[in-house]
Amino acid sequence: MKSTEDLIRVALAGGGMELNGGMKSTEDLVRIAIAASNLQAQIIITGANMKSTEDLVRISLAGKGCVVFKFE
Repeated sequence: MKSTEDLIRVALAGGGMELNGGMKSTEDLVRIAIAASNLQAQIIITGANMKSTEDLVRISLAGKGCVVFKFE
């Protein structure tokens, strides 16, 4: 698994990715979403049902439209 810092670098470069919501903390996902929002790289978060609604809202706000959640 890539580190959060590596994923942020990829997102800042415009790379989209699919991440397991249960494998990263909400704070890490917020940081990745902020990075992705710079170039509107798409971030897909699977297993979104593992996060609270409040966490999903925080991630969504950070991503400014570039985050998609999969509830599996």
